Amino acid sequence: MQSFLAALLNSLDLAMLLFVIAVGLNIIFGVLNVINFAHGALYMLGAYLTYTVVKLWGLPFWPALIFAPLAVAALAVVLERLVLRYVYGRHVTDSLLLTFALLLVLDESVRMIWGPALHVVDPPEFLAGTIPVFQGSYPVYGLFVIFAGLAIMFGLWLAFTRTRLGRVVRAAAIDREMAEAVGINVPLVITGVFAFGAWIAAVGGVVAAPMRAIGPAMGDKIIIESFIVVVIGGLGSFPGTFFGALILGLIFGFGGRFFPEISLVLPYIGMALVLLLKPHGLMGGKRA
Repeated sequence: MQSFLAALLNSLDLAMLLFVIAVGLNIIFGVLNVINFAHGALYMLGAYLTYTVVKLWGLPFWPALIFAPLAVAALAVVLERLVLRYVYGRHVTDSLLLTFALLLVLDESVRMIWGPALHVVDPPEFLAGTIPVFQGSYPVYGLFVIFAGLAIMFGLWLAFTRTRLGRVVRAAAIDREMAEAVGINVPLVITGVFAFGAWIAAVGGVVAAPMRAIGPAMGDKIIIESFIVVVIGGLGSFPGTFFGALILGLIFGFGGRFFPEISLVLPYIGMALVLLLKPHGLMGGKRA
């Protein structure tokens, strides 16, 4: 029972982290029809800025949670205006190649600024340590990640289904020409959505900083895992992203504990099964 509960909690905190990152990727695709391979690099920048604020500047963790996502979102606005807008309306592979190039540029920029060494950030003092769970213990910060992921999910659901801004974004995603005809500034919405997706990715990087070693290639691994999440859940599907993250988190959590010999290939096996049985994902629809 103790081993099962530990695997379940590990699965949940990883699933919530994956959801936070993958939902930004899916929102960008749903509105811009762009597969943003640079999303992992924006997540990585959030983690490095957290290291800068906490370790180099000596500030608490919480200012980093505010400053780092805003800084990454500002960078995303520049990238969208100067680079990404030129591939709108073209085949999706063009955006894939362009954002992959951005990923490489950002990776090398991080290596030049912060160096190739790995860095570690401690969790906030009152979130450090463990709490007793049955006969074992569990990190308090892991529980914080779980609740933070659920809070972000609920906030996004409210924003996209219960606010005028959410309706504007959905209108721009469904029919840009009709949205412009009724007075919606579609270019501004597109820029805002890309910046918002980058902001969420950076939030994931800040949250991940006390959990994982911070290194120049950390964005490469997470973007692959995020793509697996959106493929399983369905491109452009918000609920699908949540369930895809849960499924992948359970695969990692239980596979790593009970099937360590094949744990590395289990996510790809799960993705292959979904593609064979549901080519558009568990909750995805056909996309023109």
